[in-house]
Amino acid sequence: MPTTIELPVGGMTCAHCERAVREAILARDPSAKVKVDVAAGCVSAETTLTSDALAAAIREAGYTT
Repeated sequence: MPTTIELPVGGMTCAHCERAVREAILARDPSAKVKVDVAAGCVSAETTLTSDALAAAIREAGYTT
């Protein structure tokens, strides 16, 4: 069952960053509902991933959590 996870994301500065974070999450959970807020530096995802797996996907995309 999907849960909503919110994480801070460091290093995002533009629309490319937003897209990279979104795609990294969707690569691991294609059915996730992802909201990325570049200005606030955070992501909210309704996903079946654990928070650790979500953070790992973001870090692998080159951002900090």
